[in-house]
Amino acid sequence: MTEPIFDVVILGLGPAGSTLARLLSNRKVLCLDKKTFHPGGFEKPCGGLLAPDAQKALARFDLTLPKSVLVDPQLFAVRTIDLSTGLIRHYQRFYMNMDRQKFDHWLQTLIPPAVQISRGAQVTQLGRCADGLFEVIYRQNGQKKTALAKRIVGADGADSLARRTFFPQHRVRSYVALQQWFQEEHKSPFYSCIFDPKETDCYSWSVSKDGYFIFGGAYPAEGCRARFERQKNAFKKYGFQFGTPLKTEACRVLRPAGWRQFCLGENGVFLIGEAAGFISPSSLEGFSSAMISAQKLAAALLPAPCADEHRRYARGSLLLRLKLWGKLLKCPFMYQPLLRKAVMESGLAGITIIR
Repeated sequence: MTEPIFDVVILGLGPAGSTLARLLSNRKVLCLDKKTFHPGGFEKPCGGLLAPDAQKALARFDLTLPKSVLVDPQLFAVRTIDLSTGLIRHYQRFYMNMDRQKFDHWLQTLIPPAVQISRGAQVTQLGRCADGLFEVIYRQNGQKKTALAKRIVGADGADSLARRTFFPQHRVRSYVALQQWFQEEHKSPFYSCIFDPKETDCYSWSVSKDGYFIFGGAYPAEGCRARFERQKNAFKKYGFQFGTPLKTEACRVLRPAGWRQFCLGENGVFLIGEAAGFISPSSLEGFSSAMISAQKLAAALLPAPCADEHRRYARGSLLLRLKLWGKLLKCPFMYQPLLRKAVMESGLAGITIIR
């Protein structure tokens, strides 16, 4: 039996893959996603806060977020803690507190029926055939399956199989994101951003969410779990209450360190979202970049197919890459201890909590 040939096979249906699938509904598209949205299925570790840039991206698509995606409480300030100096400051923030899995599911419901979706599909191998087509091998419900495609789009996150297969020499600075869920025991729910240079040169976070308390951080891979546990012990003196962990989640997270760490793809392979390195190096916010990069790739692929698709995508994503590269200029004021201390001591943009 001859396998059908798809115009595009999209690997991953997070915000990047779902947005692209929705915009390419007039092409023959297959989406392969390992999530099932059933208890015990794959869930991506995420604090689940929708930043203003991501809200703007949704607004540009004329999309309104359903109430079912939101969770309690909605938090209007971030409690910033610098463990090296003991400084604590509060800053106003305009994030929306949401359920990440429900957000992903909602984005998938917007994909038109013309797009073929295979959920619970674990892609195991990618390759190029002699005729120039791509072969995608995956397992679903215990069965091995194969798909053929003219183009492959890696929307499969930090540990992208598409990037590792076709661009094995490309390296992006990465960390291990670890977080645990606890029953909420704090009298006043809060969101915090934590700097602890002894354990990580990135940052850690906590957020209250629908009766639960999440604590997590991004750590160098070596000794990441020990670093995580030491931080938990250190923050008990700041009023953090940790009971018995209800679940522990971990994944790789990228943090581009320069222009060359973005990877758009070539020769019929395209990368979007975090797979391409499109994530803020300062805050690790990736929702907005995922949706914007998907829109730029859709614009490059929608005209009649031609050899210029990669060039169109490169031109279209230039402003996004410049914006993310510009965020590297912000990093020293957040992550260099002396500069961070100066900013926090200045009280600039801080708010006073009235109790």
